[in-house]
Amino acid sequence: MFFVLTIQAAIALLRRPRKGAKIADHRLWLLSYIFITFVLGTVGFAGNAKYTEMIWIDLRNAPGGPVALIQDELNYSINVMAIVCYYFMEWFMQALLLHRCFAIWNWARCVTIPMITLFIAMIAMSILLLIQASTGTSWYNIDTVLIYLSIQVGINVIYTILMTNRLLVMRSRMKRIMGEFDASIYDAIVRMNIESAMLYSALAVIFLVSFALHSYVSNLCFLAISHVQGISQLLIIVRVARGRAITSDWSTRVTTVPTAPLAFSRTMLDASERTDVEQIDLPEQDGFQLYSVHLMEAGEV
Repeated sequence: MFFVLTIQAAIALLRRPRKGAKIADHRLWLLSYIFITFVLGTVGFAGNAKYTEMIWIDLRNAPGGPVALIQDELNYSINVMAIVCYYFMEWFMQALLLHRCFAIWNWARCVTIPMITLFIAMIAMSILLLIQASTGTSWYNIDTVLIYLSIQVGINVIYTILMTNRLLVMRSRMKRIMGEFDASIYDAIVRMNIESAMLYSALAVIFLVSFALHSYVSNLCFLAISHVQGISQLLIIVRVARGRAITSDWSTRVTTVPTAPLAFSRTMLDASERTDVEQIDLPEQDGFQLYSVHLMEAGEV
């Protein structure tokens, strides 16, 4: 599924944007992201597959059997390579999440500074974790893993809350400004973010709890968690590139902006302002600007 969505996202990004959408400005970056995460995910999966083959087939008769091999998993370079690939992949995926969040919040410092701090802390913990793992320490005896997992889950939960809150506030303001405003755009985007974060967050919490309990269930979660988040990111990229979120007709569900003069706080919008609002197309890129922002700014004049 990860491979199929990667192909779909690449095809959607390579298509010519409609009506000069700004997706073209970010196309190269998104294609680079798709390529890098696909390579890292594939190499990591191949490394894990080879290590699993070594445990249960090639070295099953080694002293201690598969259990001993699993406990000494960090002594095998092929498994360490897979772990490193997954961590690098996680860095890129979290960076894309933060960029999307910052774009929605118009790069407000109250959001960017704390989130960037958490992102740097996550990278620092992952590097420290890999350094400790290189010394031959047992995976379950590395306390840094719990800190890293907690920061990782925290970033995703905070991201979802920030995005949802921002969009719902914008929807509420638009309803106050325009009595018959169709809020389906905002509802669809909110559902898209919650939908993409729900599965990953649930799996991450299971991973965190099972690792804290030294359960081998964490190994199963570790094999899937990076790909689950990668799939969630690709779903968003595909939908945004195609100009839709949940349904195929999302891009057509925008309420037409009235052509009559609009009054905000007893101030009439002139013809140039109305034209600027009417020409703004449906968001078709990651980090979009909804026309409600322009309307609210005009209303504050």
